[in-house]
This record gives sequence, C-alpha cells and structure tokens, in this order.
Amino acid sequence: MERKWWTLVVVCAATFMLLLDITIVVVALPDIQRALKTSFSDVQWVIDAYSLTLAALLLTAGSLADRFGRRRLFLIGLVVFTAGSLLCAVATSPLMLIASRAAQGVGGAILFSTSLALLAMNFHGRERGVAFGVWGAVTGVSTALGPILGGLITSGISWRGIFWVNLPIGVAAVAVTLVKVDESRAPHAHRPDWPGFGTLTAGLVSLVYGLIRASETSWSDTGVIICLALAVVFLAAFVVVEARVAHPMFDLSLLRIPTFLGGSVAAFAMNGSLYAMLLYLTIYLQDDLGYSALQTGLRILILSSAATVVSIASGRASAFLPVRWLIGSGLLLVGAGLLLMSGLSAGSGWTHLIAGFLVAGAGSGLVNPPLASTAVGVVHPFRSGMASGVNTTFRQVGIAVGVAAYGSIFTAVLAHDLSRRLDGVPGLAGQGDRISDAVHSGAAGQVIATAPAAVRGDLVEAIHASFAGALNDLFVTAGILALAGGVLALVLIRAKDFAAVAQQGGQPAGGGGQPPVRPEAAASAS
Repeated sequence: MERKWWTLVVVCAATFMLLLDITIVVVALPDIQRALKTSFSDVQWVIDAYSLTLAALLLTAGSLADRFGRRRLFLIGLVVFTAGSLLCAVATSPLMLIASRAAQGVGGAILFSTSLALLAMNFHGRERGVAFGVWGAVTGVSTALGPILGGLITSGISWRGIFWVNLPIGVAAVAVTLVKVDESRAPHAHRPDWPGFGTLTAGLVSLVYGLIRASETSWSDTGVIICLALAVVFLAAFVVVEARVAHPMFDLSLLRIPTFLGGSVAAFAMNGSLYAMLLYLTIYLQDDLGYSALQTGLRILILSSAATVVSIASGRASAFLPVRWLIGSGLLLVGAGLLLMSGLSAGSGWTHLIAGFLVAGAGSGLVNPPLASTAVGVVHPFRSGMASGVNTTFRQVGIAVGVAAYGSIFTAVLAHDLSRRLDGVPGLAGQGDRISDAVHSGAAGQVIATAPAAVRGDLVEAIHASFAGALNDLFVTAGILALAGGVLALVLIRAKDFAAVAQQGGQPAGGGGQPPVRPEAAASAS
C-alpha cells in the first residue's frame, strides 16, 4: 500500500479516537463520580479541562506544525493524547483525572491542527475527494458510536475501560506514522503568537473557573466576581494583542465578514446548546431515573443516530442549497428539540425525551456538514487553516462555557426548589442545601435510604420534582441559545461572501477548491 494511504489510515485512526472520546466520556461520568467520590464541579471539569485546552491550543499548535513539521507535531500529539489516556485510566483522584484530561486536550489540539493538513499535502485531484470522504465517514461513525460504546464498556468492564481502549489505537498509530508518513512544512511559517495564546488561555480559564465556582458557592462570592472580572480583562487584552501583532493567531478582521461571523456564532451556539446539555441529560438518565451506563447510551443513541442519518442528506444538499438555510434551520430545529424536552415532572419517564431527541438530532445533522466548510469558504485559501481553526475553537469554547454556565443554573434551581418543597416536611425543613449537594453529587440514593421512613416518600417526590424543574430550566436556556444562533445564522450568512472569494481566485465551500489545511475535525462532534 502506498505511503499516502497509510497517512489516511493513521489520520482516520486519530480522528476516531479523538471524537469517540468526547461522547464516550459523557456516558461514563456518573460512574466516575461515584468511583472517585468527585464533587459536581469536578464532573464539570472532566469535560471542560479537555475542551479548554483544546480551544486554547488549537491555533498555536497549527502554527507550530507549519514551522516544525506536521508529521513531527502529529507524532507528539499522538504520544501526548495516548499518555493522557493512560493517566486517565489509572487516575486515583479527581485532580489526577482532570489533569490527565487536560493532557488529552493538549494532544487533541495538536492532532486536530495537523490531521487534515497531512491529508491535503498527500492527496491531490480525485484521490483527495476519496480521502476526505473516508475521513468524513469516520467522523460520523465515531460520533454516533460514542454513547453506545461508552455504555457497553462502562457497564461491561468499568469506566476506566473507556480510556484503556485508546492505548492500542494510539500505539499502533505512532508506529505507522514513524514508518509510513512523510514530513511536510509550510514554506513561510511564522512564529507562534505567544501573547495571543497566553491572554486567550487566561481569559477562558478565568471565565470557566468563575462559572463553575458559582455553582459551588454563589454569584455574589468574591472569588467568582474576581474570576469573571479577570476573564473580561484577559479577553479584552487578547483582542488588543491580536489587533496589534504582526502575525496573529486569530485575525480579527475575519469577523468583519458577515458569513464568517455567522458561522462562528453558529459553532458556539451548536456546541453550547445541545452538546453541552449531553452531560446533564446523562446525569438525569442515570442519577435520577436510575438507568445504567449502557441503558443511557442506548437512549442517547436515538439522538446521535438521527444526527448521523440527516447529516448524510445535509452533506449532499449543501451542493445545491444555500448553506444558511441548512445551518440556520438546523439550529432552529435544535432549539425546538431542546424546548420539546422541557416540561419534565416528577413522574416523567425517559420517553418524554424521544421527540426532542429526534428533532434536535436532526437539527444537528443539518448544521454540522456545512458549518466548517462555511468558515473556510469565505476566506482566501491561504487563510483557510486559521478560519477552520477559529471555527473549531468557537465550538470548544461553546462546550466549555455551556457546561459551566448550566452547572451554575442547575445547582441554584435545584437547591431553591428542594428548600421550598421540603420546608413543610417534618425533620427535613431547612435541609434543602444539604440534600441538593448530595443529589448533584450522585448520592441521592444514600440520602433517601437514611431518611426517616415516615418522610421518605415526600423526600423522593421532592427530589424528582426538583431535579426535573432544574433540568427544564436548562432545556429552555439551551433552547433559546440555539434559536438565537439559528436566527443570527440566517441573517448573517450570505451567498455573496462566497462569491467574493471565488472572484478573488479562491473557491467557495463545496466548489471543489483547496481544502483547509487545519481541521474541521470537531465539526461533527462536541
């Protein structure tokens, strides 16, 4: 087999491993919470440590790959991600797991920033279409398989198994890359934008830390206020830095292109709504309704299967339909699906979610195929790498901020509702905060078991009703975000922006032009 086809094999293997790890971890989180006795904020950090490092490092990693070699950086990414997976598998404390997830994010950022560049350098003409088609199929399959494989491994082996499976894939990919993949560099690579990297990282970490801390304390907490203020300062500094440095990692002038801005808003809204909500859906199905990881994965498979089926049709439709109708309408469907999931009560079963799963899943299937190519299709080919990376960065920031913000809302609503419902229950009045802490830490069963028999029924009813009420608020909030993103996408994304690039010698998305040299790999995943 020719070396270029080996390159396709290792890129697809790395993509499969990365995207599978996003959804596979979500299903295992309740088991991780119980095994390591983690707090609710620790659970949020297990997701956000990965998303934040990926978002902060993606554009810088691309610059390093252009400068020092894409094969070399790809190898480093494989080693770091595989080592991070090993550390996750043997983690003995929440802190160790969170740090290991951050290491996975570092490796993931490097792999995302080099994968499609390797394909673009090795394939040309008709073969390039075949290679990107195979890669696209792998992204869809890995995303769809995540929930069910996560459930099978977690229920059949343990939560540690979801990380162990990365090791043979990672080791094999390293071996093949060393022997079969050729090196390539950008002829005129610039130095990485370290000031931009530093201010963006500090801003995102301060923002997410402040939001998660608010779920543990309150919005008026001094530490929360300081963190959010620092986030504003650092992110403002990032804007100033990017406007002044000679070679910014994020050319802010791209946001002056309405279609690029609309695509960025849509990327944030897509991942900040439905994909950020997957954590809370999983907690509801396992901690409140009592399903196992496998049973949860089977139910979430309805959503991911709908997304996969519709994405196939969406990919074909993008060749002749304006992408704004696919992206905008898709986000409106995601919002409608999330609103359909609301209305839960203490007696609701999982079947209440089916209609919302189907509608939101179909919406995400409409959005994902054209979204990444939209960012690339409205810039000159030489800026396609940055445009693709920025789109992926907005996606990861959406997940990180969404998970953190929804956690703050969830804990506040849950504590308030429980306190209100238990005020009239003898022996439980005034214990709403304590019971709320136990509930969102996955220990509701212990609280119920130790409660006096006379009030146990009232406690169970209060917990289920409060949990449903808190989740309803999240569905409404996420639904509004998706609807707003859909409206803005319809308004901002314009056909004439694609035409302008075509007139300048580039090609619009879907027009058969040069594919991006940095990934849209996260386009089909959270």
